[in-house]
Amino acid sequence: MLIAGFPAPALGTNCWIVAPAAGEQCVIIDPGIGVVDQLEDVLTEHRLHPAAVILTHGHIDHTFSVAPVCGAKDIPAYIHPADADQLADPWSYIGAPKGTPMFGLEYTEPSDVKALADGGTITLAGVEITTTLAPGHTPGSLVFGVRTPDAPVLFSGDLLFAGSIGRVDLPGGSAQAMLESLKNVVLPLDDATVVKPGHGPDTTIARERAMNPYLLQVATDLPRTGL
Repeated sequence: MLIAGFPAPALGTNCWIVAPAAGEQCVIIDPGIGVVDQLEDVLTEHRLHPAAVILTHGHIDHTFSVAPVCGAKDIPAYIHPADADQLADPWSYIGAPKGTPMFGLEYTEPSDVKALADGGTITLAGVEITTTLAPGHTPGSLVFGVRTPDAPVLFSGDLLFAGSIGRVDLPGGSAQAMLESLKNVVLPLDDATVVKPGHGPDTTIARERAMNPYLLQVATDLPRTGL
């Protein structure tokens, strides 16, 4: 399994590339603002051929380059239906008038968008990916799970970061839904799971279970069971 990634030059959103091996097809996760050249460098370095873009959620810092990437490679973009409207109107989710230039760049809506279901498994580019709905940051936030020979990997989007979580104060955000997602989606995961978040460095479930104040909060709130 080949997993590569890099932060976008604007807002540091992590763009991830997943493939069975070098020289194969690949899946691109969350191509953010200004990543087209960096992404092309990674694809060339590993001789990869994109098959699809999948999105953890609809915020513009995770979706800005979807249209140019999908258009250039003639591939679809996948997103949960609850966030799909953000691809048509990302401005409403940051409180800006529709059509406002962002970072001096013009946003373009992708033309080939497919629905990504909750709680399913999809195989793209020879990679089996589990999709789990984890609202809180946005209503349609998803996390993606991939099994590698070394350890399970979770692409957590803006649900879980190293030592923190995604913000819940933007339109569509919910603090209660975030806590429920942490409790129901994150806490049951194997400690060995490697977390590749939407922003910041990699971490593990074991580390976050022991140190992340938000996970500690929801773990403490869980009802006691047993004798």
